[in-house]
Amino acid sequence: MRSINIILIILAAVFLINCQGQVEQATEEPQTEMAADENPAAEGFNQEGSDTEAIEIADGVMAAMGGRKAWDNTRYISWTFFGQRALLWDKFDNKVRIEAMGDRDYVYLLDMNAMEGKIYRDGEEMTNPDSLSKYLNRAKSIWINDSYWLCMPLKLKDSGVTLKYLREDTTQAGAAADVLGLTFEEVGDTPHNRYEVWVDKEKNLVRQWAYYRYADQDSANWVRVWDNYQEYGNLMLSGDRESGGPGDIKVLESVPEEAFTSVEKITL
Repeated sequence: MRSINIILIILAAVFLINCQGQVEQATEEPQTEMAADENPAAEGFNQEGSDTEAIEIADGVMAAMGGRKAWDNTRYISWTFFGQRALLWDKFDNKVRIEAMGDRDYVYLLDMNAMEGKIYRDGEEMTNPDSLSKYLNRAKSIWINDSYWLCMPLKLKDSGVTLKYLREDTTQAGAAADVLGLTFEEVGDTPHNRYEVWVDKEKNLVRQWAYYRYADQDSANWVRVWDNYQEYGNLMLSGDRESGGPGDIKVLESVPEEAFTSVEKITL
């Protein structure tokens, strides 16, 4: 009888150990998946060449601006750029509408996945294949530039980016900040550019950036503030670059069906 009791005790102990291991395993796996999903890097982000501290700060910036889920779930963003252009971007379908005002007025309607669309100059559609190709590429270049001015802090872990922690510093306004360095490889129109980005230690928001036309330059071409953060939809975005920049920002859940197909004015 005593032998049977000893065997039962041993079996019970083995059972408890197995159950504990299963519980621990079941608990650990979802936590790992959740942590990895908080702000995963884009395919092509230089994870190995980037600094762990810089990546952690970039994740903090994403959280401070609303979080990765809010960014991924945002579909339509509209804004103006230095009063020269009005843009409407469909993030889900990767389409853009650009209205550019100047000596001549242009409307660009571009599907950036297919690199197809329509271009209107002073209300007349451009149909020459060579001209159409040229201006569709121009439209994409405009979008690359103007969307980066608006959304750069949300794109710190984009494809082609190497992210480095450079130093502690203060912004021109006197705020304590961590300074990150961004360099690029085989991405965008100007992969030879370099940026330095000041991230406010208190609120994890980008407060200043410096632009270097070439990565090996010693001094920046310019330094500008990021200010006037406000909530748009579920995102915190800045519309102040000291001497202008993005304006009339809107985050939208729907837009008119003809927004990306018609030259006619639309109401958002």
